[in-house]
Amino acid sequence: MSGVGKGITTSSIGTILESQGFRTNIVKADPYLNVDAGTMNPTEHGEVFVMDSGLETDQDMGNYERFLNRNAHDADYMTSGMVFSSVIQRERALGYKGKCVQMVPHIRDEIVNRFQESARQSKSAVSVIEIGGTVGDYESLMFIEAARFLHLKNPGDVIFVMVTYLPTPGSIGEMKSKPTQNAVKQLDSYGVHANFIIARSSTPIDQKRKEKISEFCSVPIENVIAAPDISSIYDVPLNFERDKFGVQLSKALGLPKKKINLQKWAGFVKSAKNSKKEVHIAVVGKYFDSGDFVFADAYVSVIEALKFSAYKVGVKPVLTWLNAKDFEDRPEMVKELSKYDGVLVPGGFGKNGVEGKLHVIKYCRENKIPYFGLCYGMQLLVIEYARNVLGLEGATTTEINSKTIYPIIDIMEHQKKAMAENKYGASMRLGGFPCKLKNGTVAYSAYSRELDKNLKKDMITERHRHRYEVNNFYINDLENAGLVFSGTSPDEQLMEIAELPKSKHPFFLGVQFHPEFLARPLSPHPLFTEFIKVASGK
Repeated sequence: MSGVGKGITTSSIGTILESQGFRTNIVKADPYLNVDAGTMNPTEHGEVFVMDSGLETDQDMGNYERFLNRNAHDADYMTSGMVFSSVIQRERALGYKGKCVQMVPHIRDEIVNRFQESARQSKSAVSVIEIGGTVGDYESLMFIEAARFLHLKNPGDVIFVMVTYLPTPGSIGEMKSKPTQNAVKQLDSYGVHANFIIARSSTPIDQKRKEKISEFCSVPIENVIAAPDISSIYDVPLNFERDKFGVQLSKALGLPKKKINLQKWAGFVKSAKNSKKEVHIAVVGKYFDSGDFVFADAYVSVIEALKFSAYKVGVKPVLTWLNAKDFEDRPEMVKELSKYDGVLVPGGFGKNGVEGKLHVIKYCRENKIPYFGLCYGMQLLVIEYARNVLGLEGATTTEINSKTIYPIIDIMEHQKKAMAENKYGASMRLGGFPCKLKNGTVAYSAYSRELDKNLKKDMITERHRHRYEVNNFYINDLENAGLVFSGTSPDEQLMEIAELPKSKHPFFLGVQFHPEFLARPLSPHPLFTEFIKVASGK
């Protein structure tokens, strides 16, 4: 079921295999009919993760990149929408030579081909494929059928890992394995038998439950792996190794026996646990409304990026979610920001919460509270500066007021046609683009310090997802008023980073791109690290 931990399990398996020296790629098979994740609502589906190519994907792809510490390929992500679209386009082009196109074999074979293509592109020894959804859902059936067929054709090279939840009802006080037994039977009915069962539960599964699952699910007892609730997802690979999961995986796949080396990973986990001094960061967003719950999944990459940098600096991040709408209704609430060491405003779209965020940014600028703005958070930084320093009353973005007399932020020229034709999917400025840094700035210092000799010709590459940009008509006025555009596109037409110099503010910086997409446990992002350093007084 959703949220049970399939993505983290998959990522951890990849990490363990890589630690043994086996080149591994991880694939997400998403059963949605959406062609990609770009048009999905963040409060319903969670964060949209952008890959280097610009492909908009499920947030699990972010976990894969973070755990493997490298970029994934486009072929490592697929949706039902992609699969059906590809088959239909081939049928329209007579690619099936007039045959009746059916779910089996044509849809199934398209999925199998995509599984195999992902391995070819990655030149990997092992592919770890996560099939989204829940056993029994109609929408994931074709992916399971493709997996069954792949196993049929390559029985010695394909194994199945099932992630299942063992509840402990409060009124009973006993861990129940019957739901797992029924789920395994359901999977068996599709012709797929689990070689391993990952037992998710609130507390570690005991020996008795392991024996019961082994007996009723026909899985060797050593292949029933405990996966209890933990405080950090990064403990999972290490916990799996306590059950000798890596050894058992290699054995099941017929791979040569190799020593598992998780020293760097263990070092990261240790640094996270040893961090004692707290740094308090307020994340002011608009996608936190989800019934009676705080839905932090909309900003999962941002949250993880803050953690990685905090652990590197040697501090413990304490994150507080603040709804931007609250600052609209009660502007006086901004005074509460004084109790935080830093404030971050992440990306977003639309007008909800905008005025609240502007109140927040103004307070941070005037009261010298470290501020970090991402994408929309950078655009609003520039708008706030235009309103309250330049004196351009009502200055805003044409995204929320197309008739404003001060369009500080405006839609990019090549985006106007796409919007006029209602082409919203995969039409933004997406993926990795180069950015030229200005020497002597906060941004330049942060990158050059962290990347060392890798900062060639003052250029970096970051991932983007936006339609609007700073209006170049106002650049001179903003710069004359003290704002510094420390990063631009190579042709200097797009403003990528805006900041105030250290002499005016300890850290007041915004970026048009999404640095969180490149932050990883073993290589934190330079700008997040600089923000945490300043916020923590280090």
